[in-house]
Amino acid sequence: MEVYQLRYFIAVAEAANFTKAAERSFISQPSLSQQILNLEAEVDQKLFHRLGRKVALTEAGQILLEHAYRIVQEVENATRELKEDPEQGYRVSVGIIPTVAHFFLPAVVAHCRANKVRLTLTSYESFRAEILTAVLDGEIDLGLVSLPVDEARLVATPLFTEPLLLGLSAEHPLAAAKEVNVADLRGQNFIMLGDASSLTSQVQRLLGDLDFAPRIMHRAAQISTVKSLTAMGLGVSILPRSARTANDPVGLVYRKFSGVAPTRTIALIRHYRRHLGRGAQMFADAARAVIGPLHAGTSESVSNPIVTTVTAPKPTRPRRA
Repeated sequence: MEVYQLRYFIAVAEAANFTKAAERSFISQPSLSQQILNLEAEVDQKLFHRLGRKVALTEAGQILLEHAYRIVQEVENATRELKEDPEQGYRVSVGIIPTVAHFFLPAVVAHCRANKVRLTLTSYESFRAEILTAVLDGEIDLGLVSLPVDEARLVATPLFTEPLLLGLSAEHPLAAAKEVNVADLRGQNFIMLGDASSLTSQVQRLLGDLDFAPRIMHRAAQISTVKSLTAMGLGVSILPRSARTANDPVGLVYRKFSGVAPTRTIALIRHYRRHLGRGAQMFADAARAVIGPLHAGTSESVSNPIVTTVTAPKPTRPRRA
């Protein structure tokens, strides 16, 4: 049994079609079919039900598939680790949502430099849906996104929880109150990020629970734009605690929500079949190390580690640090 045969077997199992699997594997269909026949002869079991143009795994095929994933992954693990040069830094690629990247990524890089952590980081800032896809497709090792993540193939390790705050102009009538009830926002003009933002989705769910939809007057691509428009009194916004910085626009103020305040939880995600390498573990350690100073008194730190070990290909739109 050869590793390349297992790769062909996995390709057929995932594509459920010999032609598509051959194209994906850059091999002719007759050659791929022969390798599957050779594999079936070696294990003395039929691995696929041939159903015309489609194929389906037999019971024996389902058993082999689980082992095949592990074997191929371990081979890739060994190859990548042997090629890594600790002097150049262990590699890791990470996708981060915009509302986290602006404060979290510089903090991790600064921590690594200060502590001489040899980590070669490739980062990919995008919205949650794209990051989930990139992790599932093996384009990046880790994702840093907000929960919930409703995908069985992804393992999510909570990193921190932070409150959501109301952002508004200092001249806004609600700014006079120390705390604001979410229900008081009915009829207000809202400034939000685009629909692809997980924060926007969470805010819409929050207001939807009170049976009203936000009246969105402005949509922005960056959280800095949201804050600037909010400070100008063009509407209110709901922002995570981490969005508040010393460089906020003049006139922007924040108010807590009364009662059970809404929160969001940020988690590290990985594909459940991928055993992440040294670089990924080092990034996870650095991420946990900077959470305390960044969110002292505003977050719940979760200590369970990513127990792992392999680096994935670099993301399509990288930014190196």
